[in-house]
Amino acid sequence: MCELFIGADSAKWISRTKSLRIDGVATSIRIEEFFWSILDEIAHRDAMTVNQLITRLYFESLDAGHDIGNFTSFLRVCCGRYLSLIADAEFARGSDTALGDLAAGDILSRETARDHARAQQHIQPVDQLRTSRLSS
Repeated sequence: MCELFIGADSAKWISRTKSLRIDGVATSIRIEEFFWSILDEIAHRDAMTVNQLITRLYFESLDAGHDIGNFTSFLRVCCGRYLSLIADAEFARGSDTALGDLAAGDILSRETARDHARAQQHIQPVDQLRTSRLSS
């Protein structure tokens, strides 16, 4: 299992800092190359630059009342959720369908249901978990 991760291109986890302006204020964001590539993919889907995407996410987060004290973590989670939603076949990777055109409410409802179901699968009594591993 570990070879799948250890053997990956180490350039993916090199951090890079990007400077941008949000509402006229200069700021910088430092995240790993892997996340920059995913943000670029997300931005491309909605015909934006990465700077435009980040600015939009920032303001929409504020409008939604989110604590953006660790905005960089929020961006990483956005990337992870994007890939998770693709893995769950909510939309196709490489599609030109803008994320803004998707039925977000329906997708969020299904995601919540899947998360709940997955959590239930992981909450098995220890004896039951051992038995299922031994029988595999």
